[in-house]
Amino acid sequence: MFRPAAIFIALRYTRAKRRNHFISFISLASMLGIAIGVMVLITVLSVMNGFDREIKKRVFSMVSPITVSSVSGYISGWRELQHTLKDFPVIKASAPFATGEVLLNYSGVNQPALITGILPEQEQYISELSNKVVRGELSDLKSGQFRIVLGENLADRLNANLGDKITVMTPQVSLTPMGVVPRYKQFTVVGIFKAGSGFGFDMGMGFIHLVDAQKLFGLGEHITGLHLAIQNVFAAPAVAEMLQQQLSGGASVTTWGDQFGEFFHAVKLEKTMMFLILALIIAVATFNLVSTLIMVVSEKESDIAILRTFGATPRMIMGIFMVQGSIIGILGTLLGVVGGLCLAWNVTSLVNGIESLFHVQFLSSSVYFVNYLPSEVQVSDVLSISIVSLLLSLLATIYPAWRASKMDPVESLRYE
Repeated sequence: MFRPAAIFIALRYTRAKRRNHFISFISLASMLGIAIGVMVLITVLSVMNGFDREIKKRVFSMVSPITVSSVSGYISGWRELQHTLKDFPVIKASAPFATGEVLLNYSGVNQPALITGILPEQEQYISELSNKVVRGELSDLKSGQFRIVLGENLADRLNANLGDKITVMTPQVSLTPMGVVPRYKQFTVVGIFKAGSGFGFDMGMGFIHLVDAQKLFGLGEHITGLHLAIQNVFAAPAVAEMLQQQLSGGASVTTWGDQFGEFFHAVKLEKTMMFLILALIIAVATFNLVSTLIMVVSEKESDIAILRTFGATPRMIMGIFMVQGSIIGILGTLLGVVGGLCLAWNVTSLVNGIESLFHVQFLSSSVYFVNYLPSEVQVSDVLSISIVSLLLSLLATIYPAWRASKMDPVESLRYE
């Protein structure tokens, strides 16, 4: 614990005087260097948080957190299973589905797709598909009427619009007097959804009514599986493990992490590496702080000797220069946090203004999932950056302060 005298003297040394303007300038440069490093790090991590948020929003709006299926490929007696799942408080809702790969044909154009049969009235509790429909309504899917809702890009490739009848062909075959022919059925387009680019939802997916899917894929009363919605999507692995133990041995429980987990792990790793790389900016600024304090110690050599003759201990001398360096680090960190928060909160409108002013587009939704620069400030990131900055600043003061405490007052005053 430093004495008030050490703090008072350190504050005096921090202020500029006529004969040490250069040192004061170097101190200011060190402070600004730390501030710029902190500001850049907060802004970059906030932008990465924004991208992470948008990607998760896009995935979770179309993909259920947990899927219960069967190792046999289909589930019989699914209504009883759905009733059983209601006994688990963690499960908010469930919805049956039947899915299969098909080939769509319209006006001589063929496109492969993954067709999923759903119950629209139950699917609304699992995903946000109904909110993604930009033309038509998901509720227009009616049992036995063979209607279909297509992804926007898929519909564009087929040149299909609302009301058009497209042919859906499945890998299953039917025996007819003409021989073995693929099973196919005509469906009327009643809706087009847009989930956004990046994961292929718009390009390769279509939805029909569950009953129509059971007829199309020859499932009878069976289904492919059940989609489940839970309170916390990030608790899906633990819930899935619990369900796997509770359900029969033939059940297969998977989560969104099995399909997209590696992608989100890569995003998290990239954020961590970006933090470490940009933290080097702060480290460089603190190295500048070391040289600044060494120059101050050299210039104050006679002052240190006088203080020692007046009874100042080495600990007090060390405290003077540690406080001085810490003040620079604290002010630099505070400036960086304020500047970083202001920039992170306004970076979206700032980039949009630049794009509008120069008539350019920095981000394309076909590459970056979104066509704007998202940002989300997280308190944990700001605290981590501030702590790292303050610790580096404190470490930078140790050697110059130790060097000052070891000065011999006799040698320092010999030529004064």
